[in-house]
Amino acid sequence: MNNFWARTITGLSMVFILFAALYLNDGLVAGIFFVITVAGLWEFYQLISSESCSPQRYYGTIAGALLYLCIVWIHFVSFTFSRGWINLLPFIFPLPLFFLTFIFEIYRKKSTPLVNVAMTNLGILYIALPFSLLNLMNGPDKVHFLGFPAILTGYFILTWFYDTGAYLYGKQYGKHKLFERISPKKTWEGTIAGAVVALLTALGFSFLVPEVQMADWFAITILVLVFGTLGDLVESLFKRSLNIKDSGTILPGHGGILDRFDTILISAPFVFLYLFLRNAI
Repeated sequence: MNNFWARTITGLSMVFILFAALYLNDGLVAGIFFVITVAGLWEFYQLISSESCSPQRYYGTIAGALLYLCIVWIHFVSFTFSRGWINLLPFIFPLPLFFLTFIFEIYRKKSTPLVNVAMTNLGILYIALPFSLLNLMNGPDKVHFLGFPAILTGYFILTWFYDTGAYLYGKQYGKHKLFERISPKKTWEGTIAGAVVALLTALGFSFLVPEVQMADWFAITILVLVFGTLGDLVESLFKRSLNIKDSGTILPGHGGILDRFDTILISAPFVFLYLFLRNAI
């Protein structure tokens, strides 16, 4: 019960802070996820550090932060220019960051250089890129609902409702394991219940925000259900391979940054790609 209330209080506090930022200013949203990105990167590198793996913690964290800032630059600056080569700069500029890890590793004298380079770059790709893409869902032509950017806010709500519905129903009624080898506590009953909640929420959004087509809301929801679930399993796989329960202790009741945002880390790139292609067509 103590864990339940800690989880609830932490979750509601995070929701309040993020919703306040969404309502007030895009810069606040970018700032919040910049802090989350840096904390998530440091948490990831601490988790995987061992005798057989020595990632470049400081460089990886700095490089991930730079990648985040470059992608955010698209949202705040690049879209003000006419479409052209200048809009590609935020994607091109960070590319050397991934290759500098190879060069730096030459001077570190570690016994597992390939693993170190791979894990350093994995942290940047797995954590910094998805969080940075959230800002691009807040494009210049975004639809608002009650002062909130509709698509990004809807994405967060769909994700949270799915996670919460799956957690509560699965905890109470779950019997059949979804993927017992990786996540013994995740059940089919909870997953299906969370999916129903998310789909009903998408239906509600289609009426509340008619500027966004119903098909788009359901497409976003399906992507959240599929890749959000896989994101949860991916993080569980990582933790099981490291023989740990939580990725950290920074969030009472939730664990670490990776524990709380595992669904978003894998689903955000796919939702962004869908939204990009939809607008491009």
